[in-house]
Amino acid sequence: MLRLRITRLLSLTLALGSLAPASTLAQATPYRLGRWNPDSLGNQRVVLRVDSTLTLTAVRALIPWRRRDPSPEAKRVIVTDALGNRVSQLWAFSIRGDSGDIAFRPRAGMGDYFLYYLPYIGTVRSNYPKITYPGPDSTSGLEWIRDVRSRRDALPLAQVVAFESADTMSLLWPMEVTATPAELATRRATAGGAPFVVFPEDRTRAIKMTGDLPQRWIGSAAPTAVTGTAQRDEYYSFQLGVWALTSLDSVRARFSGLRGPAGQVLAASAFNCITTDGRDWIGRPFHRRVQVAAGQVGALWCGVMVPRDARAGRYLGTATVLAAGGRSVTVPVQLEVAKTLAVRHGDDEPWRLSRLRWLDSRLAANGAPTPPYVAVGGAPTTGFTVLGRRIALSSTGFPRQITSYFDAAMTALTPRGRAVLSAPMTLEVTDVTGAARPWRGDGVRVVSRSASRVTFTARSRAGTLSLGVRGELEFDGNLEYTVALSANRTTRLGDVRLVIPFQRAVARYLMGMNRPGGTAPDRYDWVWDVTKNQDAVWVGDVNAGVQLTLKDEHYVRPLNTNFYQLRPLVMPRSWSNGGKGACHFTAVGEVYRVACNGGARTLAAGDTLFFNFRLLVTPFHVLDPATHFGTRYYHAFKPVDTVRAAGANLVNVHHATAINPWINYPFLRPQAMKAYADSLHAAGMRFKVYYTVRELTYHAPELWALRTIGSEVLASGPGGGHSWLQEHLQRDYIPGWVVPELRDVALVTSGVSRWHNFYVEGMQWLAEHAGVDGIYLDDVAFDRSTMQRIRRVLAAHGTPGERIDLHSANQFNANDGFASSANLYLEHFPYLDRLWFGEYFNYDAPPDYWLVEMSGIPFGLLGEMLQGGGNPWRGMLFGMSARLPWAGDPRPLWKAWDEFGLAGAKLRGWWAPDTPVRTSRADVLATTYQRPGRALVAVASWAKDTVSVRLRVDWRALGLDSARVRFEAAAIDSFQPRATFAPGELIPVAPGRGWLLQLAPFDARARPR
Repeated sequence: MLRLRITRLLSLTLALGSLAPASTLAQATPYRLGRWNPDSLGNQRVVLRVDSTLTLTAVRALIPWRRRDPSPEAKRVIVTDALGNRVSQLWAFSIRGDSGDIAFRPRAGMGDYFLYYLPYIGTVRSNYPKITYPGPDSTSGLEWIRDVRSRRDALPLAQVVAFESADTMSLLWPMEVTATPAELATRRATAGGAPFVVFPEDRTRAIKMTGDLPQRWIGSAAPTAVTGTAQRDEYYSFQLGVWALTSLDSVRARFSGLRGPAGQVLAASAFNCITTDGRDWIGRPFHRRVQVAAGQVGALWCGVMVPRDARAGRYLGTATVLAAGGRSVTVPVQLEVAKTLAVRHGDDEPWRLSRLRWLDSRLAANGAPTPPYVAVGGAPTTGFTVLGRRIALSSTGFPRQITSYFDAAMTALTPRGRAVLSAPMTLEVTDVTGAARPWRGDGVRVVSRSASRVTFTARSRAGTLSLGVRGELEFDGNLEYTVALSANRTTRLGDVRLVIPFQRAVARYLMGMNRPGGTAPDRYDWVWDVTKNQDAVWVGDVNAGVQLTLKDEHYVRPLNTNFYQLRPLVMPRSWSNGGKGACHFTAVGEVYRVACNGGARTLAAGDTLFFNFRLLVTPFHVLDPATHFGTRYYHAFKPVDTVRAAGANLVNVHHATAINPWINYPFLRPQAMKAYADSLHAAGMRFKVYYTVRELTYHAPELWALRTIGSEVLASGPGGGHSWLQEHLQRDYIPGWVVPELRDVALVTSGVSRWHNFYVEGMQWLAEHAGVDGIYLDDVAFDRSTMQRIRRVLAAHGTPGERIDLHSANQFNANDGFASSANLYLEHFPYLDRLWFGEYFNYDAPPDYWLVEMSGIPFGLLGEMLQGGGNPWRGMLFGMSARLPWAGDPRPLWKAWDEFGLAGAKLRGWWAPDTPVRTSRADVLATTYQRPGRALVAVASWAKDTVSVRLRVDWRALGLDSARVRFEAAAIDSFQPRATFAPGELIPVAPGRGWLLQLAPFDARARPR
């Protein structure tokens, strides 16, 4: 009861206590680093010194801390002695943003004491910490409190020695030390009625506060001109801080040319401002409307590209900040151009922030098809052709037929194609009676074409309705449709539905729209649900299929993985229609009908609805078993000798490692990274690095510039999370991954943005200057156009073999929106080399789940297993093993592969109708790896108990004589004992296990050719 009374009294005093004017507390106090554990006491402290020789019951500290955190009076204050012992007698006369006035009993006598003013509690050692800041507490006795309150003005003063931060990222000086209210009032009075004040600021002092002015902007030392030194051929960045004295709209910057030595001019066109203007991830120019509320601070990040041939010397000009209503403020620009020539425009030194120009890059946006793809060929009616596929169009512009030329084993193309559709695809419109309105099409017109893409249009009419279709087919089989339905007078519609009539024999499998990958059901109905990341479905067989994705003109890529619910799908107005939209899957005889309908509605005269959709025609390319089985991953940063001894030849270096410490910003230790890459290359191995865009470390030098462009790059969200985020960003962000051991903190990025342009440039920089041969993707937060650009960048460097692999955990859960990873990322598969879909996946699921969800085989990819090392017996049916050293040990299997020569074998999967080896049971499957004169058969069981099976062998297809062959199982550690079986003999198979059996003539069975 006593502690409760004291806490209430403390809270009341903090809210209402007498506040000492901050101006009386001002003193020249240094800001520096200290050493302590912030997870127990917080990131900021004040060093106080008690130098009285008297035995003291209390001292007073007047602290000009100039805090920016909201509601400082509601946060706990802790004082300890130099040994870390907490002072039990503490009283706060007042705590506010600019200053604090406290008394405490110096229990250890003379010496230094530490006042911690942002202590936090929570799950600090978590990858997603939940941090809170506890309110005031007290262990002080009532008598002591009454005494210090009565003697407040007579108490001896402790000296404020320094303000300390726990690490360099938490340092507050100079841009997070606030001006006081009195200083702001004085500065406002000197503005002379101007609508705003401009504070030019150097690139090394990022503007971080929006609700406060930095102390350094007060008085005669405040910056009044853009000043700095740039190298020749450097992109020089700087800031224009805008303090709004009234609300401002349409804030922008304009630059004069800069005049320099001998009349040379840096043209106004050499300047740009990333805060207001740029090019998006697909190259479209745009302008951001910048508003700054009264009393707030806005920052314009700008830059100038200094010409390579610029003369050294001083260049003078002006920068003008303008706002709506004709308001403007002009400041001088004084740029010293050094004689030194910049290296790669300054990009090798991230602190220069020259990489901000990467945000507008169009690197690799256009170009030829990437290997193994070929140029888009053909014509609309006979069919456009891409690698292994043909798409013929009807007069309305929609596919009349889709033909696949991939063989059943997925290892070659065949001259005889497989038809995917049983009839043309249509967009059906019915009236309120249900009667169809037939379209009269004008035919398809090709409007542009290149080796990489063909664009076409078509127009159709049906009474009062018109249909405008624009399609773009790219070399990888991506067919994007913009479909505009409009009416020349108000028209009531019974339904608008897209109908895709598949051949039933092709529609063997289905994945998406709330169904995990597996066998296609005879009937299934699906409705829109914003809680689920489900706007796409794939239907097909191993060697022929189509993914359908439904969109409208407002499509925004949602966040994925753990963050989906924070920015879910924007329901397409056309397809979802307020809950009326749905998709229906129905098998009728030889047809599998997919119908996605928008439901009844009234289309007003002149109104247009966009029934946009995308078709991804699969597979993308044939399987490449030779490269797959010859490439052995080592997924850890280890010495080259360790990797070599393990038998691996490609290293993935994750983040949170010595040469790549910070998540998704692998640019800060380039020398160490290059040295490691060189050592791997010298040993005949390759090097890949973790690098993607889903999250961004707070170590990225561009972070504060990105904050000035709203939620374009850094996703808007509820805040919270790690203490650094709460103390420095404060609000409007989504906390990302945290590595507590390294104190690396990340923010979640938006779905698509200019940051993807930066990402592509970064990939080229890593390939050219850090020796990186490719990337490891841990989920994907960008679109297919960015992936295509990344592939072009890597292909331009000519590194052979695998370069890009993708890992994803199973996202079929509520947080992730019940999305199948393969369906979610299918648009990226044309540019990947390997999958690693094993985390949280169900290895006890049926073979059709393995085939569609995890293996990548229906799309031209092979993969690996993760969770617990997977199931090696079942994995061999799909060419999958574990990955060193993450989970499982594939080395015994690798040894067996090499002894047989698996990299030179032809893969004949269990899924193919002409596979040469089958078993006598449907729940025990076999995949064959065939070489001239012998074969290796992988057998794996889904039976609940141990069963015995016979192998049914097409001896002619294998080129073997059954009389001269035995089935021999070599001893493989942790996989199988040595055993021999005769043709026709029963082979026992334990549940969930299997065999690797070599079939070879007696005299050649053990030696690879």
